[in-house]
Amino acid sequence: MSDAAVAEPVKRARAPSRERTVGTRVSDQPAFVLHSYPYKETSLIIDMLTRDFGRVAVIAKGAKRPHSQLRGVLQTFQPLSAGFVGKNELRTLTGAEWVGGMLPLEKTALLCGFYLNELLVKLLARDDAHPALFDHYVATLNQLAHNEPAPIVLRKFERALLKETGVAADLTRCTATRTRVQADVVYVVDPERGPRPERADDIAPRVSGKTLLDMECEDYQDAATQAQSKQLMRFLLAHHLGGAPLNTRQILIDLLQL
Repeated sequence: MSDAAVAEPVKRARAPSRERTVGTRVSDQPAFVLHSYPYKETSLIIDMLTRDFGRVAVIAKGAKRPHSQLRGVLQTFQPLSAGFVGKNELRTLTGAEWVGGMLPLEKTALLCGFYLNELLVKLLARDDAHPALFDHYVATLNQLAHNEPAPIVLRKFERALLKETGVAADLTRCTATRTRVQADVVYVVDPERGPRPERADDIAPRVSGKTLLDMECEDYQDAATQAQSKQLMRFLLAHHLGGAPLNTRQILIDLLQL
């Protein structure tokens, strides 16, 4: 699969960044390529996830030239040490080196990796740092590379992404009663508010209280929890994406039922 599978991000309101980096010179920054596309004849525009500065866009000048040192470095899922500078939101890449230390993604894991990248491109505002999410991304890539169960790995990352971007509701608290979710009660989850008991006219996915409690503590061993959490996260992500399709997830659904 090429990086073209990762579509352009949905425009979302951006929360004020704690640390703006426009106009500063950055070096030795842990980073990953999320998406790249051609720019003019010899260059690339790279959407990059960095640990300390969030998602940034950079121009990699001359990266398409046959003898460019960047040509083989700017690949997805390779840990990089990157530098960039600029006065606008589109910076200039000043250097990138492969750090190593991670197994490559193959087969199903590779498809899952592109799905993670598409989620990040579409849901993360630029220039908004999420170091904990960066670390979770690294851990998720390692789990996929070591063939840990993809459905469980993806659910954990999806939930972490919504939490880090500030749109995840508390799954342990019923919004109707303000009491703790009960394991034997069936709920629906309002994407903006959280769980409430099901109603006959609900079209949102129904999930048991046990599933919600399991998700909150990242326990996905129960088969029912796996099935219900998949439908719930699909529903919640569709809401926060404004209905924009996820191209890579559709491929995963068609091929692997993830």
